[in-house]
Amino acid sequence: MKDTKDLKYILNINDILKILPHRFPFLLIDKILDYKKKKYIHTLKNITANDFFFFGHFPEKFIFPGVLIIESIAQSSSILLFYYKSNIKKSKKTCCLTGVNNTTFIHPVYPGDQMVVEVFFKRKLLEVYFFYGVVLVNNIIVCKSTISLSFL
Repeated sequence: MKDTKDLKYILNINDILKILPHRFPFLLIDKILDYKKKKYIHTLKNITANDFFFFGHFPEKFIFPGVLIIESIAQSSSILLFYYKSNIKKSKKTCCLTGVNNTTFIHPVYPGDQMVVEVFFKRKLLEVYFFYGVVLVNNIIVCKSTISLSFL
C-alpha cells in the first residue's frame, strides 16, 4: 500500500478494497479525495441509476436512501480510523458503527449526483471513536451527522 504520511495523491478503489471489508453492493466509497492523519478525510461516492436499491426506493422517483448516506459517513470514518490506529491491520478486528446522533437530511440525493463525504475526527472515549460527517452534492450540504465507531 502507498505511504500515507502526507497523502499527496488520491487513493483509488483498489486501495480502498485493501482497507475496508465491504464489497458490492455495500461499498459506498469510490475514491479518497483528501486526508490528514488523525484530523479528516474527504471521500467521493458516485450515485448511478443502476444501483439496486433504486428499483424499490422509490420506483417512481429515485432517491438515494438516507441510511446509505450515513453508511458512507461510517465507511469514510473507518478509513480515517484505519490510519489513526496503526495496529488495526495486525489485530484483524472489525470496525463497527456503534452510534448515530444529531443526523439531519437537508436535501435528497439523486442518480447522477456525486456525494463528497467530509469526515472529521472529534474524540476518543475509552475504545469508542467519534466523528462528525458532512455530505455535499455540488458544494451544497445534503446531510450532517455525528457517528461513533468501535472494534469487535
